Amino acid sequence: MTIADILMLISVLCIWSLLLVNVVLIVAGYLYYIQIEEKPVPLWEGEMPFVSIMVPAHNEAKVIIQTVESLLGLEYPHDRYEIIVINDNSSDNSSVLLSNLQSKHPGRNMIVLNTDAVTGGKGKSNALNLGFAQSRGELIAIYDADNTPERKALLYLVSEIMHDASLGAVIGKFRTRNRDVNMLTRFINVETLSFQWMAQAGRWKLFKLCTIPGTNFIMRREIVEHIGGWDVKAIAEDTEISFRIYMMGYRIKFQPKAVTWEQEPQTVKVWFKQRTRWAKGNIYVIVKNIPLLFDRSASKVRFDILYFLSIYFLLLTSLIMSDMLLILNALGYVTTTIASFSSFLWMLAITLFVVGTFITLVTEKGEMRLSNVWIILLMYVSYCQLWMVVAAYGFFTYLKDLVFKREAKWYKTERF
Repeated sequence: MTIADILMLISVLCIWSLLLVNVVLIVAGYLYYIQIEEKPVPLWEGEMPFVSIMVPAHNEAKVIIQTVESLLGLEYPHDRYEIIVINDNSSDNSSVLLSNLQSKHPGRNMIVLNTDAVTGGKGKSNALNLGFAQSRGELIAIYDADNTPERKALLYLVSEIMHDASLGAVIGKFRTRNRDVNMLTRFINVETLSFQWMAQAGRWKLFKLCTIPGTNFIMRREIVEHIGGWDVKAIAEDTEISFRIYMMGYRIKFQPKAVTWEQEPQTVKVWFKQRTRWAKGNIYVIVKNIPLLFDRSASKVRFDILYFLSIYFLLLTSLIMSDMLLILNALGYVTTTIASFSSFLWMLAITLFVVGTFITLVTEKGEMRLSNVWIILLMYVSYCQLWMVVAAYGFFTYLKDLVFKREAKWYKTERF
């Protein structure tokens, strides 16, 4: 075998190993969805706990009023929750809009915390810490500024966490409300349902593990107090705090019936900037928590660390290497005797990708359409390939920030 053969074989084995892990998660997630669908959420029958809903916002005038109005309309006792909007160093008219909304609802528990460049403007984690200092709920819920949760979303989250003392947090699901705008939003809709929520369901089913998604979740106040708040250096504060919850001995549960709808990027430029931030943030969390792989008390988080390591390092490297070898072999610069076999495995992987992704969509109402097969195929050859660029660029910017010691800042996702 040539060196190119050995490199190709290693790449193929890595890719297929991770593909099979994803298939297992899809099957487990599908079973969990069926299990959940058959029974209603057991609602909490005792006194409803007081909840502080925090909404970090930076220049969100286009969406913030719709979000807060949806929070005001939640099916939860109005005297048992407060809404804290952290209008963090915004330069638009968010403060005026929020002040007017407060005037329209004088009897509601609504706090608007306006910060400036001195106290705020240092990222989502810092904004959440500022909001937490003003909160008084025994449970803390977080919603992004572009969210419109369904009326029972909070009730479902609260009921789940109140029924099980072993739960440190409960996460709901977010859906794409602008999914039909263009092909990019359709890709994002498929990605969200298949690679985020089905994987979350599968991990909960198999390992009783979930990762906080950054919005539409609830957690116990004592956890935030114990860990000293959100890590201000983390721009993927959701993944980072998930690991800290695990290390406290708590579990994080996924309740897919608690749904919020959010606006997704509608241009490749906005999408690329958002996903690069996600990649860079997750890489920071991975590097920070690698020592836990050798910590006996960290058995609960070992799978997640290895999973993220595999996605952001092993898979990325294997995909780039295999693609380069196939191209160089076709151009005659290298010789690999297993190129045809690799091509066969590549086609089989695409088939599994399409079938597995389509199966995940049938769990959602309105997504059982044959047209999704063509969307998934097109998504593989375009959107998924861009992911490699995003992950690589995210790693590059992480290293650059590390070298130049740059602080975390707001990475504003443009609204439409």
